[in-house]
Amino acid sequence: MNITQKLLSGIRVLDLTNVLSGPFATLHLSLLGAEVIKIENPKEGDLARKLGNVPELNEKLMGTSFLAQNANKKSLTLNLKEKEGKEIFLKLVKTADVVVENFRPDVMDRLGVGYDVLKKENPRIIYCGISGFGKTGPDAMKPAYDQIIQGLSGEMAINGDERLNPLRAGFPVCDTVGGLNAAFGIMAALFYRERTGEGQFIDVALLDSIMPLMGWVAANWLIGKQPPVLMGNDNFTAAPSGVFVTQDGYINIAANKQEQWEAVAEELGVPELKTDPRFQKRDVRKKNRKELTPLLEAKLKERPTKHWVEVLNKRGVPSGEILSLQDALEQPQIKHRETIATIPAEGIGELKLFNLTAKFEKTPGRVECPPPTLGQHTEEVLTSIGYSEKQISELKERGVV
Repeated sequence: MNITQKLLSGIRVLDLTNVLSGPFATLHLSLLGAEVIKIENPKEGDLARKLGNVPELNEKLMGTSFLAQNANKKSLTLNLKEKEGKEIFLKLVKTADVVVENFRPDVMDRLGVGYDVLKKENPRIIYCGISGFGKTGPDAMKPAYDQIIQGLSGEMAINGDERLNPLRAGFPVCDTVGGLNAAFGIMAALFYRERTGEGQFIDVALLDSIMPLMGWVAANWLIGKQPPVLMGNDNFTAAPSGVFVTQDGYINIAANKQEQWEAVAEELGVPELKTDPRFQKRDVRKKNRKELTPLLEAKLKERPTKHWVEVLNKRGVPSGEILSLQDALEQPQIKHRETIATIPAEGIGELKLFNLTAKFEKTPGRVECPPPTLGQHTEEVLTSIGYSEKQISELKERGVV
């Protein structure tokens, strides 16, 4: 096996995206071996370069938010509002396979470099536009951030319990899922092009992208006409299934099958609950979970979490600690899977970044280069399409690059 082989070797991606949804999409392409060229405005680049909890890195335009999403990429500064900037971009399009942007739907057309223009330059180009609401429809032109989409999608309405609702997810789930959806669409379009030679336009909306993730909850309403019930950390599909108090903290238990429920009752020393009419059958047990939970927690509080995790998992009952983020990132399984890479970055030190989490046997992908400084690869990229050192110097003087 040639371990240096890359799945997307030879694929050039022009990445005009900012902040999270777009950069997360192109990150996956770069980890798979594509040449991803970030095209950034010459003054400050991607807004994420200034976002993060380390002020010194924000000052260097290498904020932690930027570092998290931009490994293995190149950076070219280019002012697309300048005529020469557009000319350079169109030359690059002729050499590219994919263009990705996450502006509002009208921006690229107003700049004179929309899909209709680009496909004339390169009919094989795959163009992916990511936006809050998509390119069409009554809300298409509205601005959108992740939390706005969380609210409009219904995602915030189904979180929490009667004490805390609505409740946003603790990370930008809509941006992230939108990026994954875009990466999936681009890979599918590349596959289609291999068979037909044809490029195409891909329209990805964050609002569209998040909704299928609520499939089970949504299906209860769409098919069963049952609105969602606020259940906090309980799982609506089974009981006991959720978060429970132990002697030293909390445990997740997911006894989703009848035999798993019976194993829980036995291991906790309450076998009589198996035949209690309130808890004997699955659907009745779900209705009586508020009565069941304190009976189980009375036993769980007698031993620490690690004890219960071990004995319940041995009985085939999925159980686990509820880790802090710091402990989660350091757990042995994550280290074994090499989920996180450590790579040196000049002027910053060692960076810990997420690798590609799909493990390919023949074409593995991983972090190989740190995120680029602003404009780091401008000369390299322009030279590759025929610009001389003198021309590049003049373009810099005029603020085009």
